[in-house]
Amino acid sequence: MKRMIPIVLVLLALLLVLSACGRRGTPTPEAALEVDGALPKRALTVAQERGLSPDDIYAAMKTYTPSGMHDDYYIFASGGHSGSLIVIGIPSMRILKNIAVFTPEAWQGYGFGELGIEEMLDAGNVDDTEIRMGDTHHPALSETNGDYDGQYVFINDKANARVAVIDLRDFDTKQIVKDPNIISNHGSTFVTPNTEYIIQGTQYSTPLGWEYAPIEEYEEKYRGVITLWAFDREAGRIDLDKSFSIEVPPYWQDLCDSGKLASDGWAFCNSFNAEMATGGIEKGNPPFEAGVSQRDMDYMHIFNWKKAAEVYEAGKTEEINGMPVIRIPTSIEEGILYLAPEPKSPHGNDVTPDGQYIVVSGKLDPHITVYDIDKIKQAIADENWTHDPFGIPVLDFDAVKHTQIEVGLGPLHSIFDNQGFGYTSLFIDSAVAKWTVGGEKPEDWQLVDTLKVQYNIGHLTAAEGDTVSPDGNYVLVLNKWSVERFLPVGPLLPQNLQLVDISDGNFQVIYDMPMGIGEPHNAQIIKADKINAWTAYPEVGWDPIAQAPSPYGTQIGEERIERNGNEVEIFMTSVRSHLNPEHVEIKAGDHVTWHITNVETSIDSTHGFNLGGQSISLSLEPGETGSFEFTADNSGTYAFYCTEFCSALHLEMMGYMMVEP
Repeated sequence: MKRMIPIVLVLLALLLVLSACGRRGTPTPEAALEVDGALPKRALTVAQERGLSPDDIYAAMKTYTPSGMHDDYYIFASGGHSGSLIVIGIPSMRILKNIAVFTPEAWQGYGFGELGIEEMLDAGNVDDTEIRMGDTHHPALSETNGDYDGQYVFINDKANARVAVIDLRDFDTKQIVKDPNIISNHGSTFVTPNTEYIIQGTQYSTPLGWEYAPIEEYEEKYRGVITLWAFDREAGRIDLDKSFSIEVPPYWQDLCDSGKLASDGWAFCNSFNAEMATGGIEKGNPPFEAGVSQRDMDYMHIFNWKKAAEVYEAGKTEEINGMPVIRIPTSIEEGILYLAPEPKSPHGNDVTPDGQYIVVSGKLDPHITVYDIDKIKQAIADENWTHDPFGIPVLDFDAVKHTQIEVGLGPLHSIFDNQGFGYTSLFIDSAVAKWTVGGEKPEDWQLVDTLKVQYNIGHLTAAEGDTVSPDGNYVLVLNKWSVERFLPVGPLLPQNLQLVDISDGNFQVIYDMPMGIGEPHNAQIIKADKINAWTAYPEVGWDPIAQAPSPYGTQIGEERIERNGNEVEIFMTSVRSHLNPEHVEIKAGDHVTWHITNVETSIDSTHGFNLGGQSISLSLEPGETGSFEFTADNSGTYAFYCTEFCSALHLEMMGYMMVEP
């Protein structure tokens, strides 16, 4: 402790100086005097009482964000079975928003009656089954020239093979699409360098359209697809009429990544279960976990998406369940799809910032394997291949491999900084490996350090680390377990996000963040100044789903109730501190369409709306118009009220719906 005190004093003094002068500038004389006065003594007492080390105090200085000071970065983290997308700030690690995507969320009035939202959720139903849950895995920010542009973020639902579009002007979900040929995805949503396409890969193979076929016909009838969802940036929507799929064998496709710069036009997807094992432990067969891990090698899928787009435009597809599909023989004939051996049970598949190298991690191999795009192209040109059982060229491993680095046990995913380093998560070791991103000389790729994290790390991400120009500064690790690190909350524990400082040669965990609202499977980090979020909608009467003025927008003085037979339409306004009209009188059996416009435009002036007994709840942000409809099946008297505490007279902001028998 005696050796620690001088360091603590220096750090505390620096903290006080920084606090006094803000983020930039020269400290005032008064601040300099305070460094030698009572404040450092008080702070030192706290440090001693809490047993804080110099590293602890450094971490506090790096992450403490005073009220009113904004973070430097946004994290967009998937919410796992919450079906949502979680927005977090760096360095504060404060949750800023939980974006409702595949799952209804009452605070945001998402999935509780609002027209537009209900239709969007219904677009993700499976056959006739209403789906109102999701398993979000891989968020992907839109890109321009391989760099994040801050306009959109996409997220997949592994459970039901769906993809969603979120507009970052208002951080709201705008579209959900369902792949008609697969029932689960995983390697999505990865974007091409200018967001021409959003790439989605199957996880578990089924007959296309998940039709019935006995498991004994697995190799014959089971298949996967890699779907390229065409994105219309001007419309801010996936264009279903320009999207298509590439049929792939019944290996289980996993993580994907799009090439860039040197590898632009190509994309890469891992797979496992090259054995085409079919399980059946209840029948005495080897369980899946053993059957899919027998071979030393699985397959990386290498496909030329630009060539595939040309083939699609030429009409060389077969329509399956309404989706154009490039079948395997066509992909072979047109030079679209190739395979390359990769270490068994691969998971991570990550392209370096220059696009030259593809880094693959095998869960059951202590190495990461680095492939060179030039060697891949040369092997294709030389036809240096054999064939898999479906006739797809399998490139020679030694011809396309650049190097391997032994990093530790259970490597999963890799990410990159701006100083020439890569970072790989080690699930079994509960650690992050740091290694040099070399160049043409294989010997320049070397492990340089390892950092312990807690515990069982899955994905990791770095500030802009998926782009052509990583930003450095931070790595975020997403741990599956938290064990004893936080207060006990019963058997279901939160997962643990840890922020790692990599600035100026550092390699240190500086924040533990429990995540108790879902599994943040993966995340991306973007500079805060790239996002230009609205604080109010562009005009009063705005439809957030259409991102355009609503035909039902209602100004003050235009409120009314219109009846046409048993069809009733209500035009309401919402303003501090009343809803107008306050009395809504209808008859049992009426079909009611109800529009509400928040006529306020000042920042944070949100109003909510809840209609008792009807399972209807809306959130109306400044300028927004929302609509819902229902049939008044039951007579009675029902209260409605504003759900957002908006003013001193918030409780008085209510009214009655009276349904006459």
